Amino acid sequence: MKVLITGATGLIGSELGRALAVRGDQITALVRDPSRVQAAIPFPARLLKWVADEPVSEEVREALKSVDAIVHLAGEPVAEGRWTDARKKRIRESRINGTASLVGALAEVGTQSSVKVFVHGSAIGIYGNRADEVLDHQSPAGTGFLADVVTDWEAGIAGLKSKKEFRTVTVRTSVVLARHGGALKKMLPIFRNGLGARLGLSGDQWMSWIHIEDMIRLLIYAIDSSKVSGVIEAAAPQPVKNKDFTTSFCEYLDVLQGPPVPEFALKLLYGEMASVLLGSQRVVPTATNASGFEFHFQEINLALADLLAPLRDQTHELVAEQWVPVAVEKVWPYFCDEKNLEELTPPLLSFKVLGKSTELLQEGTLIDYRLSLNGIPFKWQTRIEDWVPGKRFVDTQLKGPYSLWHHTHDFLPMAGGTLIRDRVLYRLPMGILGNVAAGWKVARDVDTIFKYRRKVIHEKFGNL
Repeated sequence: MKVLITGATGLIGSELGRALAVRGDQITALVRDPSRVQAAIPFPARLLKWVADEPVSEEVREALKSVDAIVHLAGEPVAEGRWTDARKKRIRESRINGTASLVGALAEVGTQSSVKVFVHGSAIGIYGNRADEVLDHQSPAGTGFLADVVTDWEAGIAGLKSKKEFRTVTVRTSVVLARHGGALKKMLPIFRNGLGARLGLSGDQWMSWIHIEDMIRLLIYAIDSSKVSGVIEAAAPQPVKNKDFTTSFCEYLDVLQGPPVPEFALKLLYGEMASVLLGSQRVVPTATNASGFEFHFQEINLALADLLAPLRDQTHELVAEQWVPVAVEKVWPYFCDEKNLEELTPPLLSFKVLGKSTELLQEGTLIDYRLSLNGIPFKWQTRIEDWVPGKRFVDTQLKGPYSLWHHTHDFLPMAGGTLIRDRVLYRLPMGILGNVAAGWKVARDVDTIFKYRRKVIHEKFGNL
């Protein structure tokens, strides 16, 4: 199947693109800056420039003639700091104008288009703050800034609903829970430091949520299944009150819960955006269930147990994925030469390989390095484990600056190329004290290292 995606660089879009590529679909992604995105997305895609406020290019029009499905996810993030007038304008226009641009181009293409389904990302923000009221696809819109934005956003595809040539599906998305992005990623540093707490003195507001795995499965189901049309709810069957979510979060992360955060403090800190944190939306997936879709994660304890298990004991996780158009057989040898680690590491670390215990990398090989972290010199020794030629190996720290460093390198064949996946689990010395003192900075530094690594790999293999 040929699928066109907007919002392909976001949490949901990147996960969806990878899942579609794994099953063999061909992907076209509309992005603001193709040259910047090329090395960042973890799947092969034809990248076309698309800016919502600019005329649609002929390339995009031609793409609309040949794709089977459109998944429209683009939109300015909502929960990223205070809502200034300028930010509210971006939140609104990125959705309204982006949808108008795409729908307008599709109308211009007309009967030349091969599109069979248009999946439109939306949000449960359309309901506003509704206390204990049970909500679903049939519930009327609420009031407030987000409710107005989402109402107008959904209205942008009204003209498509009369098209007999293809289905339209509007996916009202709740809070998406994932370790590597979205709300959960923002919560983790707060909870790790013992400051995680219910929001508002009571914490009685309802929170509707969905596990990232179910979110991606639901979007693919919407693409594939003729049973799905109209509005569906991307919300797990069992919404949870904020106070219960907080208790479960602390339990599964194995941290203490902090004192409640009063409403006035949230409003002082976030202004109008605090309404997102304090609003109550008790959404149940009536239409989604009726379509035949089955959630894997139906209640919050199952979801948090799955998502937080690797992160207990002050453990951090970084996952970096990158697709290159080169077969595994050509990529693997590069990573089997420990000297290439020097090329993959930012110069600011003054990274140097000192030697290894065997002539060739293999199970049990010990490698010694020298590096500098924030100007402080360290010696580092790792051991190679789980050595599976052409597929995987792990380097585990034996001596060095971390109390844990466990780096898994996976090489997965995909679409004639290779998905290179790095998964790092690490812990700082001194437990929570080390995390409070330097966790934020180390996380930023590790992220910088792997961004540099992605750049080098793209330059070496991305254009072959």
